Amino acid sequence: MQGTLNEIDIRSILQLIELGQRTGELCVEAYSSVGSEAFVKEGLRPPAYTSLAFSSSYRETKARQPGSFWFVFFFNGQIAYAADSEGSVSRLRDYLRRYRLETALDSLQVSAIASTNAPEYGYLWALLENHVLTPAQGRSIIYNMVQETLFDLLSLHQGSFIFEISPALAPQLTTLEIAPLVTKIMKQVQEWKQFHPHIQSPNQCPAITDTARVSAALPKNAFKTLTTFADGKTSLRQLARYLNRDIVTVARAIYPYIQQNWVHLANLTPEEGAVSQRELRRQQVTKVAHVVCIDDDLTIGKTVEYILNQQGYKVTTFQRPLEALSLVFQLQPDLILCDIAMPELEGYEICAMLRHSTAFRQTPIVMLTGMDGFIDRVRARMVGSTDYLTKPFGESELLMLLEKYIGPGDRSAPRSDGSLTDALAQNIEIPDITKSASA
Repeated sequence: MQGTLNEIDIRSILQLIELGQRTGELCVEAYSSVGSEAFVKEGLRPPAYTSLAFSSSYRETKARQPGSFWFVFFFNGQIAYAADSEGSVSRLRDYLRRYRLETALDSLQVSAIASTNAPEYGYLWALLENHVLTPAQGRSIIYNMVQETLFDLLSLHQGSFIFEISPALAPQLTTLEIAPLVTKIMKQVQEWKQFHPHIQSPNQCPAITDTARVSAALPKNAFKTLTTFADGKTSLRQLARYLNRDIVTVARAIYPYIQQNWVHLANLTPEEGAVSQRELRRQQVTKVAHVVCIDDDLTIGKTVEYILNQQGYKVTTFQRPLEALSLVFQLQPDLILCDIAMPELEGYEICAMLRHSTAFRQTPIVMLTGMDGFIDRVRARMVGSTDYLTKPFGESELLMLLEKYIGPGDRSAPRSDGSLTDALAQNIEIPDITKSASA
């Protein structure tokens, strides 16, 4: 089952899965509003995933405005787990904070249980196996994660989806009935709309602008709680996680003060967060950014190496995945480009293994996907990749991703033309990949 949300809404999809008592995975990708506007202006229709050979115009638009992913895992028509595409453990860390266990993940040795399908779920199970969390706490966290994900999905109106029948996520801690959850969350979605335009996103970050009036209006304990978190950096969604409340309850409590302009909401979008990280990196890192490219296609590796060398990046390429895995810990790159389909080890396995190590939990990992990129991108997100790049990609697309995550290269740094020389010596054609992006 697959299609677009113009044809069927999320609520109906969930009902069909429940009625059919299906076991498998639902993957949903949103079209960003800017991206949709771009399609209209260019006379294009965002394609359904029934047509997986995306046009170059679609790929370019997606590179400029990537959508968000969500995953929901089902067992016999009930929900076992749900997550977004962030690919990190920051959400789990937020939930652990209510139990004062947010540092428990720092020294955790994660087993392979479920982690290749859902990294966050794997970390949660590791906490249970190590008796850091009780089963009751684990079930509570999953329940809240599912509610949070469904709130986003039931608020969504533009996007594409695919449901695949597959083995159940295992081991399994709990399952949740769909109908009562959907009924409850639909009420929250309707109430959430009443906060518009003062509150527009769960990712907005409150900051107190009139301390005296807020202090006078709130009980002492409530004021202390608000001042602790209303720092302009903690989102409404994080606040809900910390306080063990749903997002609507938190929004309802803070809404009167936002109306009075006593509390201001900062719009810290994911892109703005990426910019902040990039600026921080520019301030902290003076060495030339090092990129590792793992791709069994020699032409791709040499092309990437040549382009990035010209832009002032240090580049190391590997054709053999096992060799790359053995040396990448010594190299400690700032970003990793990793092909998916390779002999010896798939890119999914490499990404999952690296994410299990504390050394690479925060390192950007960009997966190189094929033309049938939807399934590739979904699986890549599930094993913890940061982003994806669809082949064939252009030079501008490659550089855009690198600048997004590690900043621009240092063009004043010494560079070698060895990549091009080696390629010519081996009669390897260096393709003009900029043409492939504009074709």
